Amino acid sequence: MPAMSLLDIRNLTVEFRTAQGPFRAVDGVDLVVDQGEILSIVGESGSGKSVAMLATMGLLPWTATVTADRMAFDGHDLLTMSRRERRRIVGRDMAMIFQEPMTSLNPCFTVGFQIKETLRYHLGLDRKAAHERAVELMRQVGIPEPERRLSAFPHQMSGGMSQRCMIAMALACKPKLLIADEPTTALDVTIQAQILDLLVGLQRDSGMGLVLITHDMGVVAETAERVVVQYAGQQVEQQDVKALFEDPHHPYTAALLAALPERATSKELPSIPGVVPGQGDRPTGCLFNPRCRFATDHCRKVVPPHASSEMGRALCHYPLRHGVPTGHPAHMEAAS
Repeated sequence: MPAMSLLDIRNLTVEFRTAQGPFRAVDGVDLVVDQGEILSIVGESGSGKSVAMLATMGLLPWTATVTADRMAFDGHDLLTMSRRERRRIVGRDMAMIFQEPMTSLNPCFTVGFQIKETLRYHLGLDRKAAHERAVELMRQVGIPEPERRLSAFPHQMSGGMSQRCMIAMALACKPKLLIADEPTTALDVTIQAQILDLLVGLQRDSGMGLVLITHDMGVVAETAERVVVQYAGQQVEQQDVKALFEDPHHPYTAALLAALPERATSKELPSIPGVVPGQGDRPTGCLFNPRCRFATDHCRKVVPPHASSEMGRALCHYPLRHGVPTGHPAHMEAAS
């Protein structure tokens, strides 16, 4: 009998109530994360990456409606769990590093207070034990003079130091699953590399599952084992990282990879025309069709089905194989 996955989400949908009507930010996403695995979720801003994970954590506002066929964490059903039960898990067994450390930390309290609050609430540590553990965590994430830094307020720390404090807080209770939402945003290149090395090193040491949300394909190549590609709230491809970089099956994934500087074949860096559709400009058929160079009238009218697992479950009428769209009318005519 196969081992139970740490996180198992099937057909996750998130809708927000707005003045213009309901807006579907996440549409039928499936996610499976095993213990000790690094899964990366990639896509442009507006693809629903953060919203899907905030829904998993139960941190969306009241305007959001979350539905799923299955949403389980470590054998617990998150859909039927009460708020009190969810609060016991979130922050202890399942933790999240938020995207903006400068706004995620409370400016009214010291970073030491915020780390120790997590320890006292979830682990029931007394003041002395919580203080010693907080110092240990600060040292673990590479913060110099941790004793002194515990008494600092967020505005007294740099972006890199604030991000390390967020990581320390997330790791405080040794979670089974860590969700890192673009943990290197707004940091310089040197600090980005340090933060990524720190996260991967801590993940390997503890054996926890790690979900890394990013729009940086270079980060994916360096850290992830599996990749989920999202576009306009939909999951358009899912593959092992090596297979995805060698042979992407969705035109959007191929376009993202082609935009990497190291893959550029000319002086002009390739880009994807247009933007991710919002509430008022969602096209019919395939949501990527206005930006896809392989789009046909069929793509513009009919919603595509998921391809087979051998084709990375690409959400495309003509999934690519070595850069060529399979079954595409133009390519069929050229071949004949």
